[in-house]
Amino acid sequence: MKDLNFYKFRSVWDLQAEPDEVYAALAEIGDYPWWWPEVRTVTKIDDVSCEVRCRSLLPYDLVFMSLQSRKDPEARVLEAVLRGDLDGFSRWTIDSAHSGSRLIFDEEVVVTKPLLRRLALLARPAFKANHAVMMRHGRKGLRAYLAGYKLGRTGSTTA
Repeated sequence: MKDLNFYKFRSVWDLQAEPDEVYAALAEIGDYPWWWPEVRTVTKIDDVSCEVRCRSLLPYDLVFMSLQSRKDPEARVLEAVLRGDLDGFSRWTIDSAHSGSRLIFDEEVVVTKPLLRRLALLARPAFKANHAVMMRHGRKGLRAYLAGYKLGRTGSTTA
């Protein structure tokens, strides 16, 4: 029987933004709470690690350490080891696509939070749906954030 507390996610986002701008925005994990509603707080520990607190529709927080394991601006890959309520890794890969960027988010984690582990059998579909909502909000928030970033770089204003 498979481990009901193991999750493997892949999300693909297409955005109308330059890949290098997308990479730069995603590399600034401390800014995620500005544009991703479910990322409630990011507390920097040192140059490569931080504590992240997330909460989506379900009434629980996930708190974990994110330890940067790969930051490659040429390949446009960001990867982190996660430890805490989630153990595993997450990875962003950003490529050119159409007239913008294609982002691939891969995550493989084991839920370690005791309450969520006990609820795994019954609540697994809700946990997966919760993650899907979080990813939709993240894509929407990053799109708006990048539009403002581009606006700020060009110095344009709109009345």
